[in-house]
Amino acid sequence: MQKLTTEDQFRQTVSASGVTVAVFKTTWCPDCHFIDPFMPELEQKYAGRIAFIEIDRDDLPELCSELNILGIPSFVAFRESKELVRFVNKLRKSREEIEQFLDRALQVADALPG
Repeated sequence: MQKLTTEDQFRQTVSASGVTVAVFKTTWCPDCHFIDPFMPELEQKYAGRIAFIEIDRDDLPELCSELNILGIPSFVAFRESKELVRFVNKLRKSREEIEQFLDRALQVADALPG
């Protein structure tokens, strides 16, 4: 997963015509580390359909404030700089829940013009 460290990188990446899922994490978050073992497999499963990026909330606090990222990890799907759907809750996220979110992001993208 490509880790972005600047707002410019983020804005350029989410402006793509395909679906980009931004995963907002921190180094100190246990639930963020919980998803680390299986995220590479999900990236492979959705390769060619979803681009994944990682953002450390502590590195880009202004961007996270602008996007209203409160809980971590947070998953937000974008296409052409527009938010499609997000997956945020206070509970630990399972692989199955993340896959459901990714499938939903693709469904929303397919339903929109463009």
